[in-house]
Amino acid sequence: MVQLQHIKPLKNEQLEELGFTWHTDSDSSRYISDSLVQVTHKEAEAYYEAANEIYDMYAKAAGYVIENNLFFELGIPFNLVDTIKKSWENDVHWHIYGRFDFAGGIDGKPIKLLEFNADTPTSLFETALLQWALLKANNMDENEQFNNVYEAIKENFKRLITLFEDTELFDERYDGWKILFSSIHGNDEEEATTKLLRQMATDAGFNTGFEYLGDVRFDEEGIYDRDDNAYEYWFKLYPWEDIATDEPELATMLTNIMQNQNAIILNPAYTLLFQSKGMLKILYDLFPDSPYLLKTSFEPLKGQKHVAKTVFGREGANVAIFGSDGALLEEQEGVYGNHKRVYQEYTELPKDKDGAKYQAGVFFAYEACGLGFRKGGEILNNMSKFVGHVLV
Repeated sequence: MVQLQHIKPLKNEQLEELGFTWHTDSDSSRYISDSLVQVTHKEAEAYYEAANEIYDMYAKAAGYVIENNLFFELGIPFNLVDTIKKSWENDVHWHIYGRFDFAGGIDGKPIKLLEFNADTPTSLFETALLQWALLKANNMDENEQFNNVYEAIKENFKRLITLFEDTELFDERYDGWKILFSSIHGNDEEEATTKLLRQMATDAGFNTGFEYLGDVRFDEEGIYDRDDNAYEYWFKLYPWEDIATDEPELATMLTNIMQNQNAIILNPAYTLLFQSKGMLKILYDLFPDSPYLLKTSFEPLKGQKHVAKTVFGREGANVAIFGSDGALLEEQEGVYGNHKRVYQEYTELPKDKDGAKYQAGVFFAYEACGLGFRKGGEILNNMSKFVGHVLV
């Protein structure tokens, strides 16, 4: 059973002072739980080691996909294949951050990979800042958590310049390059997350700007804000697969900009390979003995309980659970039904005394750097709650 520690919640006014405005769900319930998951230091270390090992596996699997031209199997849009290859070939296309979703890791259950949100992961604001604020507000030691997200991502921005070398070399190599940050207009969560990332990059030493996606200008020579200032880097909190399908002209333009070496896009296009749940099948093929992987196939898993997911999808949409006899047990509707499906072995999520289930999210920025939890039902959807943690 998941062990919880009840805490005094932050008031809505306090959350809004931090820039966190999406604190109340559509049913008027609070999005941030008033409890913390108790995690042992040993469990936190296990999450850290799992994320680091799995990321290495993803990197090897991505090389395998590119070498064997398996883009169709992963549901990759054809108009991004060249962009992905280009971004993979050169280390300057640096992966800034992502988030692994894990079952288990607490209550004695083994850690199992569910998916990797590598391109546009949510809950960054909650994991990096709110957990710290919750502990502080309850007169607890803010350091008693597995949470170095802010500092880790800040250091990873420096690696845009130093790459694999020591980030202390950043200052002597830094030559005033700029990063433009963009999100879509009208989404408070995505805008706040993007501006948090901008602050991290600013703290790292970059000159930064912010522009809504619709106000960014693109041409063959580069990427510009509304005042025609050019930027060497562009971070977009907008999924690559949506760019490919909804903005095909932009996809072509970004490919040309990269080919001409006029700007670098963050997160890189190759993170779409990681983002695709089709990679879960590739990983299982390549590393069948890994203790972290669940059996995954492009066909239903006959004779065992399994979960069907679309290769691209968010917040539990279009997820279905099937029994060992193939009978549908539970399903979440969504807008991603046109994507290819993968079928993953079912694994039980840890539960609290009331039967609520918990999924761990571990952020990765060069290495694993922070932990948070989502609480909900059998299929975690957009009504699931964020739960912080404390080390015990």
